Amino acid sequence: MLAPGERPAAILNALTIDVEDYFQVSALAPHFPRAGWDGARSRIERNIDRVLGLLDDADTRATFFTLGWVAERYPGLVRRIADQGHELASHGYAHHRASELEADALAADLALSKAVLEDIAGVAVVGYRAPSFSIGKANDWAFDCILKAGYRYSSSIYPIRHDHYGVPDAPRFPYEPRSGLVEIPVTTARMLGRNWPAGGGGYFRLMPYHASRWLIRRVNRVDGRPAIFYFHPWELDPGQPRVAGLDAKTRFRHYLNLERTEARLRRLLADFRWGRVDEVFLQEPR
Repeated sequence: MLAPGERPAAILNALTIDVEDYFQVSALAPHFPRAGWDGARSRIERNIDRVLGLLDDADTRATFFTLGWVAERYPGLVRRIADQGHELASHGYAHHRASELEADALAADLALSKAVLEDIAGVAVVGYRAPSFSIGKANDWAFDCILKAGYRYSSSIYPIRHDHYGVPDAPRFPYEPRSGLVEIPVTTARMLGRNWPAGGGGYFRLMPYHASRWLIRRVNRVDGRPAIFYFHPWELDPGQPRVAGLDAKTRFRHYLNLERTEARLRRLLADFRWGRVDEVFLQEPR
């Protein structure tokens, strides 16, 4: 029971980072074939170290959904993530969309990425996020693969309408698509008969900061639920190489406000309480 004048503790939200380099983004795939990734100028180490510094400054722990491809080439980076108390989770091996793979290929990808991460970091990996939120009604069978591979949770659904992903009528809060597996959708706020993106990504760079803050506060206060928020390391890197020949939409989405992201994240870390996905969602009743 609260003492007179005492305010309730702020809700603990989940902060997540999708660990991939700028040349591994799905929208840039035509310009960076996987066969040439090893020859691309990587910026993942400097960007992840920058993220780790931000989190350390804010005394915050987060979940890092990490590509197995990155982990194999930068094992020290993955160990730093785990050694600093963050949760290590899987983003697949080589950023293949789940919707592009047959069941056997997805099962192999899930098993390989989990094994690589666990072998390098020496920690259990229980979470998975499909690249580009690529699980939907057409490949709902993917949840069977995730469960069979030994994961306890997925965060692969964004309940919005988007031209590349999204399941607008999916549950907005954690649910069990299969017994023993929890799906933790990226956060949306429900207003005016539709879901509004409140969980980060490009929307965090597109919208003014106060809009993102207002939406997350609405979920915390009106729904009384924790939010799950995500960003990419390359979104803090305005100095990344500019790719020639991009269409206007892709160029706008990828490069918009990169120079403002770090300052916005510092405000976000100060305005809300943040933690790892496993400590925020795997403990709460559903």
